[in-house]
Amino acid sequence: MRRFYAAAESFDGQKILLSVEETKHLRDVLRLKENDPVRVFDGDGREFACEIERIEKKQTVLTILEEAAPTAPESGLNLTLAVALLKGEKFDWVVQKAVELGVTKFVPLNTKRAEARLTETGKRLTRWRKIALEAAKQSGRARLMPIEPPIDFEKFISGEKDTRILFAERDGGSFSAIEATEKITAIVGAEGGWETSEIEAARENGFQIITFGGRILRAETAAVAVAAVLQHRFGDLV
Repeated sequence: MRRFYAAAESFDGQKILLSVEETKHLRDVLRLKENDPVRVFDGDGREFACEIERIEKKQTVLTILEEAAPTAPESGLNLTLAVALLKGEKFDWVVQKAVELGVTKFVPLNTKRAEARLTETGKRLTRWRKIALEAAKQSGRARLMPIEPPIDFEKFISGEKDTRILFAERDGGSFSAIEATEKITAIVGAEGGWETSEIEAARENGFQIITFGGRILRAETAAVAVAAVLQHRFGDLV
C-alpha cells in the first residue's frame, strides 16, 4: 500500500489535502488514479486508510475511510541518538538508518574531531528532515523522527538527565552494564574519536562510557550499531 505524509493542518473532517510535493509523487511517479486506495500518516503516530477522490495540479484530495494501525509500531524505548557531524552522504545515511531503527529523536553534534563544520545549517537541516520523512514512509513509521539543529557537545551533555551513554573506542564498559530503562540518550563520536577531555566531561555529567570491546568501527557504522543494540536490549528488536 502506498503511503503519504500529511501534516495536521492538512486534515479537514473526513478529507485530507496532500501537498504539491506529495501530489507530484502520487501522480507523476507512482501514476496513481482516482479511487485508488492509499495510506496517510500525520507524523504524530496516527495513520489512515484513504481513497483518492480528486487529483489536481497542486494538491490531491483524499477521503478518509478509517483510522488504521501504523504499518510499523513505535518502539517502547525512547531513544535520543546524538551523532558527531560527518561529511556528505555518510551523515545522510546515518539519519536514514536511525529512522528505520526506530530512534525517537536525532541530534547532530559539533565535537572537537567532527569531520564537518556546518556553514549552511538551514539547508543541511532541511535535507536531513526530508531524508527522515522519506525513511518514515519507506519503513512504515507513522511518527516523524525530530532532528534538532546542530549543537556543541559541551552544551548538549550538560542538558541531558535521563540514562546516558557515550560510545568510545577505549576506556569503557560493555552494553550489559546499562540498566534496564525506557529512556536513553546515546552519543556517538566522529571518525577520529574523542578527545580525552570530552570523555572526562561526559563522565562528569553522568554518562556511562561504552565500547564494543576490541572492535574498531567507522563512525557511521558505530551510530547504527549502537541504535540497533539498544533497540534489541530495551526496545522492540527482539
